[in-house]
Amino acid sequence: MKVFVRALVVFGLALASPVAAQTPWPEKPVKLVVGFTPGSATDVTGRMFAQKFGEAWGQPVIVENIAGNSGAIGTDKVAKAPPDGYTLMWSGNAAITILPSLQPLPFDPLKDFEPITTTLVMPSIIFVNNDLPVKSLPDLIAYAKARPGKLSYGTPGVGTPQHVTGELLSRLAGIKMEHIPYRGANLTDTMSGIVPIGIQNAGSSLPFVRDGRVRGLAVTALKRSPNAPELPTVVEAGFAGFEATSWFALLAPKGTPKPILEKVRAEALKVLADPEMVKKFAVIGLEPVGSTGEETRAAIAGDIPKWGKVIQDAGIKTGQ
Repeated sequence: MKVFVRALVVFGLALASPVAAQTPWPEKPVKLVVGFTPGSATDVTGRMFAQKFGEAWGQPVIVENIAGNSGAIGTDKVAKAPPDGYTLMWSGNAAITILPSLQPLPFDPLKDFEPITTTLVMPSIIFVNNDLPVKSLPDLIAYAKARPGKLSYGTPGVGTPQHVTGELLSRLAGIKMEHIPYRGANLTDTMSGIVPIGIQNAGSSLPFVRDGRVRGLAVTALKRSPNAPELPTVVEAGFAGFEATSWFALLAPKGTPKPILEKVRAEALKVLADPEMVKKFAVIGLEPVGSTGEETRAAIAGDIPKWGKVIQDAGIKTGQ
């Protein structure tokens, strides 16, 4: 996804919008649907915004966890909710840009939602067991080329951003590695050497890299992460344009009135500009974004075919 890092002072313009200011919404509690279980990265980030929204709007913003099918069940519920602003979606990118290429879905990510803003982006980190004799990503690629099919890498599961990251890197580098899917973050097997390579989001892996329990090789964003500036990018290893991040966006059912969308986006941009919140985001490896709704729609439209090609080329199937 192209990271739409805009000057966050634009939130002032959004706040000043007379249309957004005139709407009486919300006049009752707002539901923020999260398609994953409590404690997941999607849930944790969603709750951070829900609390701030509730404080600003004077109405409770209730996080409803509707887990299942990689986020598809909760996403479908929002797609079919009344477009009155009282049901919003806190979505990770996998459910709306990767899942469509893995299985038929009862919703259309581009037609059934009003994108509000992309809020946060988090790169993944490619890391290895400390005993693996590689010090850099080029070292790892050379090591893997000399041992085709002998190395394995672990991710949070089939069809996750980390899984397609591994497959994209393998295809571009001309290497073959076995994918080991887990149910969520798992770094202990890489620490022990059972699965010598790991690809996990920065929120879960960065503490292990910082403590030296695993060796970080690269981040998967276009530029070095301000939260881990010592780690080079995959681009620096010679793969121009390589970008594979996890990101979070606010969505509403199609037809939700524009003044409500503007009000939600304005408040989200305030949260992203709050220095204390920025510090909290950095601790878990997150970087503020703050895009327009159209930029979010363009990101979804661009990522679906990008990851669809990777999934097709790698032969990834659900349940694999």
